[in-house]
Amino acid sequence: METAQRPVTIVTGGSRGIGAATVAALARSGHDVVVGYLADADAAARVVADATSVGVRAVAVQADVTVPAEVDRLFATDLGPATGLVANAGLTAHLGDLADTPVDVVRTVLEVNLLGVVLCCRRAAQLMSTDRGGTGGAIVAVSSSAATLGAAHEYVHYAAAKAGVDALVVGLAKELAPVGVRVNGVAPGLVRTDIHAAAGDPGRLDRVVDRVPMGRAGEPEEIAPAIVWLLGPQARYVTGTVVRVAGGL
Repeated sequence: METAQRPVTIVTGGSRGIGAATVAALARSGHDVVVGYLADADAAARVVADATSVGVRAVAVQADVTVPAEVDRLFATDLGPATGLVANAGLTAHLGDLADTPVDVVRTVLEVNLLGVVLCCRRAAQLMSTDRGGTGGAIVAVSSSAATLGAAHEYVHYAAAKAGVDALVVGLAKELAPVGVRVNGVAPGLVRTDIHAAAGDPGRLDRVVDRVPMGRAGEPEEIAPAIVWLLGPQARYVTGTVVRVAGGL
């Protein structure tokens, strides 16, 4: 596919886990990709190298999704106007009862997992909407099965933020449907990424995997295809939907 015909998709949290798997799947599907990352430039560079190896363009952009000016920078690369956004950046940061969770951790989790998604979707709406000079596009927000399960004794604040993401998907989809932008979500369950170790409990998956009806944790590569499908032409009549990819959880 010629460069001018390829979709341009921004993936936040693209240097690791579900984000990195999504970048790889998008590249194989012919998307040029912006790999958003917060801190690990080396990991982002590896993801970019893997994407470019299949013949598409890819760039890494360091950005904090809670800072509007940095979100703007994600959308201002040399790859051209964005046609897709995967709002994936997130963290849990802490495991435990809400009463024992420090306020600064609660604030960070809410800001990254909800405000960051809102700000990225807001910028996408500004640039993609046909009534504002855009050519349309698609947004996929990465939610979590925690949004409906509640995550008691682990991270109810994270679950609350992801429930907010689900509400955003429903409302923004209705808002943007008349102006050429589809908005959907994907809600993974227990997935084998480093988000658990980053929260201080690297053994969490093995400890709680018996909750999953399918009897195992998911892999990032099993989440990415749902995201790619929602961004693509086969999902052109799908908007306002949160697809659960959680092994029955």
